[in-house]
This record gives sequence, structure tokens and C-alpha cells, in this order.
Amino acid sequence: MDYRSLPVPDGLDGTRVDAALAKMLGFSRTFAAEIADAGGVVLDGRPLAKSDRLPAGGWLEVSWAAKEEPRVIAMAVPDLRIVYDDDEIVVVDKPSGVAAHPSVGWDGPTVPGALLAGGYRVSTSGAAERQGIVHRLDVGTSGLMVVAKTERAYTALKRAFKEREVDKIYHAVVQGHPDPLAGTIDAPIGRHPTHSWKFAVTPDGKDSVTHYETLEAFPGASLLEIHLETGRTHQIRVHMAAHRHPCVGDPLYGADPTLSARLGLTRQWLHAHELSFAHPLTGETVTFTSEYPADFAHALEILRAD
Repeated sequence: MDYRSLPVPDGLDGTRVDAALAKMLGFSRTFAAEIADAGGVVLDGRPLAKSDRLPAGGWLEVSWAAKEEPRVIAMAVPDLRIVYDDDEIVVVDKPSGVAAHPSVGWDGPTVPGALLAGGYRVSTSGAAERQGIVHRLDVGTSGLMVVAKTERAYTALKRAFKEREVDKIYHAVVQGHPDPLAGTIDAPIGRHPTHSWKFAVTPDGKDSVTHYETLEAFPGASLLEIHLETGRTHQIRVHMAAHRHPCVGDPLYGADPTLSARLGLTRQWLHAHELSFAHPLTGETVTFTSEYPADFAHALEILRAD
């Protein structure tokens, strides 16, 4: 069991326990929440919950069971397709069920592990388990990811994503018909107030902007093209659910399980369809596209036949 005893700094006065631990001790916010849930956070002799707010000057005692650090393990992924490859970058078409990078508690395939198994060398920049990774997709989301192979590419791409210079286009099938049929959702996203593994529109969340356009309407569902201006975790899923149009097949954010079953979906219908950015070496704009995987194409066939 690991243990730390420390005062709450003035700069974290009023901060949630999980967010404060993440900043003070370098934990992920999820792991910090797990520590609090297990009774491992005590302030001046009183146990705290993850959503409690810390007062400046209070004395914290934190104890936790150490976890093994995630690491990249070579694991071939036959369905992972190499869309583009040169000396600077590799663009992959990630299938569902593959994580963007290793994490605590995940023992399935990952993009870095698949590239390692395929003999690809990537940038050494970033945390050990995220080397070369400049952006992420959810495990259940399929589509395009770019991975940096050099330090120059890593630096350039991280800056481009941060400065919102990368054009990310997703396609999603959502329940119902958004009104208006095209528009912008500008609503901050943060941790869900009661479920640490979910996100939600919250007043104190991070700036999050999603642009959408209806491509096709079906009875009870719509195919949307979505441009992300920001890149928050679960952004599309949270924004569409907040507008009462959750992604079909996404029970975590309120999708109808009956419709999901009828369409044969075991994951959210959300696909990273197009990725466009300035090549880190030449500066020229490069654009890549990905076709729908078989389960999504099958679901569309059923919707179009209604």
C-alpha cells in the first residue's frame, strides 16, 4: 500500500477530490476517483468522497494500492488497416475493440501494440504507453488515427490538434431527427457528477464545440456528418445524448437497446470517416478517408429498408 500525507495548496481550494489528486499526485482522474471510492482519501481525519471539495490548508492523507503501469505489448490485429505510411507518420483504420493505447485494466489489443507487432517504429515522445499517439478514439469507435513516427511529427501533430488545425469528420447514426437538421452544439463537457466513467455537459466543463449536418433521415434515426472543433473524451456521444439524440447502439448514453438489437449493433454507430491535416514534413494538406465497417453498413441497410 502506498501512502502520501500533504497539505491542500491554495491553488486547489474548492477543487473536487478526484481532480485535485490527479493534479497533485499525477494520477489519472479515474484512478483518483477509485481511491476515494475505496476510502483512501482522508482530510483532517474525515474520509472524503470523490466529488467533495477540498479547502485550502487542509491536511490530506492518501493511501492506495499501487497498480502495474500499462505498457505496450505486441499483439497483431488482422483487421487494422494501414491507410498511409511514410518516414514521418502512419495512418491506420482502427477497428472496433482496439484501444488507442494501453491503459490500466485493459488487456485487449491496442494501436501501438498492433504497430509494434507489424514491425513499425514510432516516435518515443509521450508517456511510455502512448508513444507516438497524438489523438485517440474510443475502443468502440472505428476509423482513422494518425500516429507519429518521428519526434518532429509528434511535436507538429500535437500542436496541430491543440490549435484545432486538424479537420476531423465523423459519421454517426443517432436516434430521432435533430432539429434543426444542421447546426452547432456549443456546450462544456466534464466528468459526470455521479458516474466517474461517464462524461456530461456541465457548467464547469471544458469548452466543447460540435458541428453536425444530417446526411440521411430514416424512420426513427438519422445519419449525421459531424465536424469536431474540439476533441473532448466522448464529445460526440455526450453532445448528441444531451440533445436527446444518442448514438444508436450506445447504452452508456441512453440509446434504445431494442433498436440496437434490431440493427445488430453491439457498439455505438460512430465512425471516424475523414482526417485532414498538414503533413509534418512538407506542410502540404493530406486527407484520408475510411469506409464504413461491415456492422455499420449492415445497420444502414436495415434502416434504409424500413
